[in-house]
Amino acid sequence: MNKSIKNKPITMIAMALLIFLGSCDQKKEEASNTFKVPVEYYKLKNGLKVALSQDKTAPTVAVAVYYNIGFRIEPKNRTGFAHLFEHMMFQGSQNLGKMEFIKLVQQNGGILNGSTRFDFTNYFEVMPAHKLETAIWAEADRMKGLAITQENLTNQQGVVKNEVKVNVLNQPYGGFPWLDMPQYANENWHNAHNFYGDLKDLDSAKLEDVDNFFNTFYAPNNASLAIVGDFEIAEAKQWVEKYFGEIPASQLPPKPDISEPRQEKEKRFTKEDKLANKPAIAFAYKMPDRNSPEYYAMGLIDQMLVQGEDSKLYQALVQGKGYTGGVSGGINYLGNMFNYSGPMIWMADLIYDSNISPDSILSEVNKAVDDIQKNVTQEDIDLAVVKMRSKLYDDLGGFFGIGRADMLASFALFDDDPSRLNTLEDEFKKVTPELVKKTAAEYLRATNRTILIIDPKAETK
Repeated sequence: MNKSIKNKPITMIAMALLIFLGSCDQKKEEASNTFKVPVEYYKLKNGLKVALSQDKTAPTVAVAVYYNIGFRIEPKNRTGFAHLFEHMMFQGSQNLGKMEFIKLVQQNGGILNGSTRFDFTNYFEVMPAHKLETAIWAEADRMKGLAITQENLTNQQGVVKNEVKVNVLNQPYGGFPWLDMPQYANENWHNAHNFYGDLKDLDSAKLEDVDNFFNTFYAPNNASLAIVGDFEIAEAKQWVEKYFGEIPASQLPPKPDISEPRQEKEKRFTKEDKLANKPAIAFAYKMPDRNSPEYYAMGLIDQMLVQGEDSKLYQALVQGKGYTGGVSGGINYLGNMFNYSGPMIWMADLIYDSNISPDSILSEVNKAVDDIQKNVTQEDIDLAVVKMRSKLYDDLGGFFGIGRADMLASFALFDDDPSRLNTLEDEFKKVTPELVKKTAAEYLRATNRTILIIDPKAETK
């Protein structure tokens, strides 16, 4: 038998084996490149949602408590009440006097903060790992009972009113566009009122309002707890049960309708700003429903349009036309595209020279949108996925574990599934050019757009 013929089957088998092994190596490499966050999730009998994520890279722990009450569903005629209440939560509890919570954290080498967003109010601290029990106890203590006194209420009403004056009323571009645009773009009061609070509404808050608000919304069955960092799972569970387990659940009211009607006509508004020295423009489009295929497509469209110096709007408005020095934009200006629940807008804004017309800017926006609607390719999507992946990992690794705790607590609160954060990358990879074009055609149409222009009117003397 000819030797070359005899060896041919062996060579083919060897090649097939090499191809198979190469494929296996590629799959292993792809798997190793996908970061999976360890998540243990359970609920206490009183309804508290608990998400634990162990990470022993540093001897610290992040503890975050998220309450399912934000700007959207605060009481009517009490605008700014959710934010006012955030301040009240630092005024003392059953076993910690006024400001003692802050001292407890800081004197143990920790940091802390809180914030009010569209759909939640959160409180968090980062502590040395051996102080985890202290952090859990302190958060449970203020969930059990708050120091609700007229003195504390009056004091914090003054603090919040001063914050509104400093950050909004007496600031150039104050509230633009993060506070302004939702009020112009949305129709439903829950999404369209002044989240920071009208001064008259802040003044009219009564002690009984605060007491009812606390007893209703600051309860374990309306909250999630996320713990991230260097701790032992069994020990953490024991402390969570010990300190949170006996807090009673509340009777939650029916959830209000926060839906938005489909926008059928472009809206344009001008706001005078006597403190601004240049005009500014913001434009917003109502978003697809959260967690829908179109929602993930909009996440990638956001990357293509406005994120980074390679984005279409940066290239057109900054590099190409020189209309501005920078363009800001994104989904959910008060957080990110993951930590909200309810109607949302995609928005972009920029400050520009007074010799440029707003319509010149919008013309460039229209061209960029039209390009996505007609010409987006798989290569464009692949690049957007890389940028999205980088941003996602930045969020998960950010701020001493608070970035990861934020996603865990949000997904527990809104989806009853904090492990969802491990599926996000795969969801973005499912997006196709056809889906992007379809999403852009429906959600980036001019009739779904709201435009807000800041007119820098100098104050006349």
